[in-house]
Amino acid sequence: MKVYGIPNCNTVKKALDWFKANQVIYEFHDFKKLGISPEKLKEWDTKAGYEKFMNKAGLTWKQLDPAIKESIKTKADGLQLLQQKTSMIKRPVIEDGGFLFFGFDEAVYQQHFGK
Repeated sequence: MKVYGIPNCNTVKKALDWFKANQVIYEFHDFKKLGISPEKLKEWDTKAGYEKFMNKAGLTWKQLDPAIKESIKTKADGLQLLQQKTSMIKRPVIEDGGFLFFGFDEAVYQQHFGK
């Protein structure tokens, strides 16, 4: 299983704490240090749609220049912005086989991981 996120994000911390408490083994991918490939973003978009993981409620989006926000007209525009500003990706991203989930929801985790 792979967890994508930023280590100092409170939501990521909650998820990682939950995994540790429930003895779920994971590999962590730090967006800040490792970035994210265009291929991975396209894969997530194919499975879920980029709107599902573009966090427009977060500080990064809110602080964007209005002209940049207005320039997001297509999927390609959105994915390019997400690659440049990985802190706009809803976190954490959980990949476990065919399971793909954005964010922290203890009920969803319990159901999927059977804990």
